Amino acid sequence: MKKRVLFLCTHNSCRSQMAEGLINHYLDGRFEAFSAGTEATRVNPLAMQVLAELGIDISHHSSKTIDQFAGQQFDYVITLCDSANEQCPLFFGGVRRVHIGFDDPSRLPGTAEEVLPEFRRVRDEILRRLTEYLKGAEDE
Repeated sequence: MKKRVLFLCTHNSCRSQMAEGLINHYLDGRFEAFSAGTEATRVNPLAMQVLAELGIDISHHSSKTIDQFAGQQFDYVITLCDSANEQCPLFFGGVRRVHIGFDDPSRLPGTAEEVLPEFRRVRDEILRRLTEYLKGAEDE
């Protein structure tokens, strides 16, 4: 049975969207990933672009708030930014809740070409750190 994991960040536009796409792609069969934010906005086009470079299509994703997951059960709730970590709701009690923070590439000034390297770096860091964590947690 797949373990359910929910990734949280503030706007559910970049880091949590990338985490959802990466884990559903690379750990499919073992984990089912979802993402949400403390506020809903839109999925960042550069997050879509850097995942598409790996053959992962998140263009159908939408930005969601944590309220949409109220009452659902998760094995893991992972906050990816400090703000979401501080605002994580209590209705996720009884699950393994961890904070694994990442830089927010969407806050960088500059053109798409100027910030794409940072989006790629954060994407790769999310993939490495989250797959390491989930694989290790799965073995416990």
